[in-house]
Amino acid sequence: MQSFGFPPLGTAAARVLVLGSLPGQESLRQQQYYAQPRNAFWTIMGELIGAHPQLAYATRVAALERAGIALWDVCACARRSGSLDAAIEPASVRPNDFAAFYQGHRRIALLCCNGRTAAALYRRHVLPQLPLPLQALPLVELPSTSPTYAALRIHTKAERWRAALAPLVAAGDARGMMPADR
Repeated sequence: MQSFGFPPLGTAAARVLVLGSLPGQESLRQQQYYAQPRNAFWTIMGELIGAHPQLAYATRVAALERAGIALWDVCACARRSGSLDAAIEPASVRPNDFAAFYQGHRRIALLCCNGRTAAALYRRHVLPQLPLPLQALPLVELPSTSPTYAALRIHTKAERWRAALAPLVAAGDARGMMPADR
């Protein structure tokens, strides 16, 4: 089945771009990023920036924006049965227009891929098409927040996400990351 992604979230002031692969079935049904309740993305963002899963979606998105985080997926569309990244048919992948995205988001200084598949898709389908300065943006492959990736406990995932985001999200303005003890 052909699946289509969402438009990017985030303001022109965003410093970090978090990339997934393609929205799963529950996200598509609700028209929200990371809507699958067992996905740890919003739980981790709740710990890091106050975007707790219990909050309304618009409130969580606003928290991401205040923290300087943009959110998008590598794939504009692809064929996939179900929600698993492993089910994405590689030949069907059509990446989003990252050159245009970066034109409108010139402060992006870090790419954080939510899992191995998002990183591999970005490297294969996007990176070769970008101009050299954009190819040099630092890319960090973070542990997937998907419930299917159970090799790490959520606490360990959150610590790795915190370590990657802290240098840019914890800038000295009001958009800073919440302290670890909150």
